Amino acid sequence: MEKYNMPYHLLIDGKLVDGASSLDVINPATGQVFETCARASEKQLEEAVVAAKRAFPAWAALSHPQRRTYLLKLAEAIEARHSEFATLLTREQGKPLPHAAGEVSYAIGALRHFADIDLPVQTRRDTADGRVLEQRTPLGVVGAITPWNFPVALLLIKIAPGLITGNTMVVKPAPTTPLTTALLGEIACDILPPGVLNVIIDANDLGGKITAHPDIAKVTFTGSSATGKHVMASAADTVKRLTLELGGNDAAIILDDVDIKDVAHKVFTAGMLNSGQICLAAKRIYAPRAIYDEICDELGQLAQQAVVNDGLLDGTEIGPVQNKQQYEKVLGFIKTAREQGTVVAGGEALPQDGYFIKPTIIRDIADDAPLVREEQFGPVIPVLAYDTIEDVIERVNNSDFGLGGTIWTKNVDRGLDIALRIQSGTVWVNKHLDIPYDTPYGGAKQSGFGCESGIEGLKEFTQLKIINIATNATA
Repeated sequence: MEKYNMPYHLLIDGKLVDGASSLDVINPATGQVFETCARASEKQLEEAVVAAKRAFPAWAALSHPQRRTYLLKLAEAIEARHSEFATLLTREQGKPLPHAAGEVSYAIGALRHFADIDLPVQTRRDTADGRVLEQRTPLGVVGAITPWNFPVALLLIKIAPGLITGNTMVVKPAPTTPLTTALLGEIACDILPPGVLNVIIDANDLGGKITAHPDIAKVTFTGSSATGKHVMASAADTVKRLTLELGGNDAAIILDDVDIKDVAHKVFTAGMLNSGQICLAAKRIYAPRAIYDEICDELGQLAQQAVVNDGLLDGTEIGPVQNKQQYEKVLGFIKTAREQGTVVAGGEALPQDGYFIKPTIIRDIADDAPLVREEQFGPVIPVLAYDTIEDVIERVNNSDFGLGGTIWTKNVDRGLDIALRIQSGTVWVNKHLDIPYDTPYGGAKQSGFGCESGIEGLKEFTQLKIINIATNATA
């Protein structure tokens, strides 16, 4: 087999190895290849699964303090290379460097947070007749498949709970953002026992092998709803445990008592952060008809003022769309929306290399327009008017998605009343994207099931066992 010597390797059974072939990685700010990494074959995936299965008994047998020590060492080693991670993340993903640095810090914090949590045997009932105990045991080999929008944070939010609960793992990043995952593998190689963590990089050809593999006990997947359906179908034959964090079409509901300039800025950020490439981004904005024009004007001004450029340059607020396929998809949404609504700002690509799109605000568009009904996952937001609270709640809930949402008001009680009626996994009132490590998040409807983060997310990586003991029984 031909070997490809390159700085970004696979991690299989504690060894950094070349791939069966190579994979070019494009900087979305230039549209050009800037690095090459290893690409795994199906045979190498099989070797990774075998290694993880072999390593599982010894890793699961360690005490919580022993596994904690490993995870804390991994966190310390990542932190020592924080700047390298952040710069590499910006180059492969496109986000502004300060945002990349924040993502890396969040990922390190996730390792440390979950490393400190143990799930000892719990007594659920203790009476004269007997005891009922709850035990949490690791599942085995876990496959983690991560997306390209937050390739570091969403990787570590899976690795941390997966490893601390005693599972071994095979992780696969998105093909367009594999380098930060490969760098993590390089660091983990010197810290974790062989086989505990394995890194496989592909060109979107091995995901189905992971989800269908009989020796993988669970798959945790973050990605589109369409791909999530394929994951479910693929996992059916082995009745694999699944956590699916899928797409969203989150609504931002603005009430009539807000400070318009202040809320417009916050909602704009909620929709345009990471170039709109967030599952939990505000993807459709609803404003009362009485202040609709003012809201649209303010959002339009913010879009026109936003600094769009290479994420490595100082002052950049919005980077490129991450890959050409998504870039063309978003431009297609804008083209259709231009025919169906009114462009307030933006509405076209920037005339420069890379996958840059001007932040776009669309108004006067119908609820059944593709930009409103589907997940655009890019820097374009439709703004819709509503007349009554009942009207807006019905329209917001009339969606196949249910991941998150925001409500903006000076009256928190009004906000809470509406939040209680929104059909989604998370609703924020007067804030957005606040996801503490101890708080779970997950989707409703076609936005997925299961959850990540929080104690609930930790338990997703375990098997519940109930032990029911008759105290006074004679055998």
